[in-house]
Amino acid sequence: MTTQAARTVTQVVPSTRTLEGAGFPVRRPFPTPALDHIDPFLLLDEMGPVRYGPGEARGAPDHPHRGFETVTYLLAGRMRHGDSQGNRGVLGPGDVQWMTAGSGVVHSEMPDPELLERGGPLHGFQLWVNLPARDKMIRPRYQDTPSARIPLVTSADGRVRAKVIAGEALGAAAVIETRTPILYVHFTLEPGAEVEQPVRADFNVFAYPFVGALLAGADGRRIEEGAAAIFSRDGAVVRLAAPADAPGAVEALLVGGQPLGEPVARYGPFVMNTRAELEQAFEDFRSGRFGTIPAQVG
Repeated sequence: MTTQAARTVTQVVPSTRTLEGAGFPVRRPFPTPALDHIDPFLLLDEMGPVRYGPGEARGAPDHPHRGFETVTYLLAGRMRHGDSQGNRGVLGPGDVQWMTAGSGVVHSEMPDPELLERGGPLHGFQLWVNLPARDKMIRPRYQDTPSARIPLVTSADGRVRAKVIAGEALGAAAVIETRTPILYVHFTLEPGAEVEQPVRADFNVFAYPFVGALLAGADGRRIEEGAAAIFSRDGAVVRLAAPADAPGAVEALLVGGQPLGEPVARYGPFVMNTRAELEQAFEDFRSGRFGTIPAQVG
C-alpha cells in the first residue's frame, strides 16, 4: 500500500427497493429521500439480481431521455435495446452501453427473446451521468462496448481484480470516452484483500458494494451490501478492503467524477438546467420531435 492520505467515508446511504420500467426490481441508493444525487451522478440502479421463469422477464419499453447519459453495465442476462435514431443492439454479460442522450431520444431496453421465452438470471446496473449545460443538446451518441474490450486487470498479489469501465485502475485505462472526467471501476476483492485507488482531488466519489460487505475509507468503515459510501474530498486515494472473514469475494463499484456545479432542473427522464428547458423538453417530446422507435426494434 502507498502512504498517500486516504479519503474518509462521510455518509452511508442504504438502498431502497422499487420497480422500474415494466416491473423489474431494482435496488437504488440514490435518488432517495436520504440523497438526491452525487454531482455529476443522478441515479444508480442495481437491476436485480433476479431469476425469471419463462415469460416473466421485464424491461423498460419506449421512454424518452434528454440532457444526460445512461450507462448500462450488465452482469447476467441479455437485454435488447433500440432507439428513435435507428440504433439497436444486444447487451450480454460484462457488456457496457454508454448512451449520451443529449438533445433527446426515445429508447427501449427489453429482455432478449431467448431470456423472455426460457427465463433466466438478470443482474446489472444503470448509472445516470449529468451532462454540462454546454452538452445538453448535443447529438445523441452510443458507445456499445463488449466485455472483451473492457480492460480487466489483476493486482500484483492476484487478490484484487478491476474491470475498468471509465478512467484508470491498476495501471489499465478504459476504452470508453466520457464527456467529463469519470472513474467507474468494478472491483472484486478476495477475503482480506485491499486496494488503494488514486482519485483526482476535484472528484466526488462513492463506493457501492453489491456482493458482501466492504471496508471503506481511511478507517476501514464497514459498508453493508447495497449501501452507498460517499467519500470526503480530502485524500489522494480511496481505500477499499474485503473483511478477512468474508465468506467469499467482495464485489463493489467505485464511481467518481468531476462535479458540474450547475443548477439541476429534473423531472422523470429529462434533466436540464432550468424549468423553461424542462418544459421545452416535454413540448418537444409531445410534438414528436424525439421521433419513434422503428417497429422492428424490440
